[in-house]
Amino acid sequence: MTSRFPGRHRAALFALLILLVAPPGVAQQRDPPRPEPPRPGAGPALQMPPREAFKPLQPSPDAPSGEQRAVMLQGLDKVTTRTHRFAAAVGSTVEFGTLRISVAECLVNVPEAPAEAAAYLTIVDNKPGQNAQTLFTGWMFASSPGLSALDSSVYDVWVVACANVSQASAPPTSK
Repeated sequence: MTSRFPGRHRAALFALLILLVAPPGVAQQRDPPRPEPPRPGAGPALQMPPREAFKPLQPSPDAPSGEQRAVMLQGLDKVTTRTHRFAAAVGSTVEFGTLRISVAECLVNVPEAPAEAAAYLTIVDNKPGQNAQTLFTGWMFASSPGLSALDSSVYDVWVVACANVSQASAPPTSK
C-alpha cells in the first residue's frame, strides 16, 4: 500500500490538522503571563530595616594594660597531622612551621549581632633554600573557615576568634 502524500507533504498536512483540530491554547504559543504589579493596600508592604540596623564589623576592644589585641589562629600541619592553636598579636608576625603570618587587624561584630571575627592576614611560606612565596593575603572569617582559610599542600590555617592575650604569654613576634 502506498501513501498519496510524500514524506515532506505528510508532515505539513499533520501540522495543518493540529492547527484545525486542537484547542487554541495547544496550537499557538502564548507568552507566559506577566506578574501583576502590587496594588496599593493589597497586602503588607515590604520595608527596609533602618540604616542603623546594619552595623559593620569593628575593631576588637582595646586590650587592658599588660595585654594586647590578638587573633587566635588554628593551624594544621598535614605532614604530622597535628593541630596547634596559637595567638598572633595585631601588628606583628608569628611563625607556624615554615609559614610567617602577619596580622594587620582583627575585627569583631557588635555585641547585639551574631558572633563573628575577621582578621586581615598575610601568610608567606619561607621554605629553606627557596624564595618566599605569598600564599594568602586578605580577610579570614571565623564563621566561614571553608571559604577563607589557607589550604596549602602542607598547612591549613584559619581564624578562631579575636582575643586579648597577655604580653608575657604571647609568642615571640617580629615586625
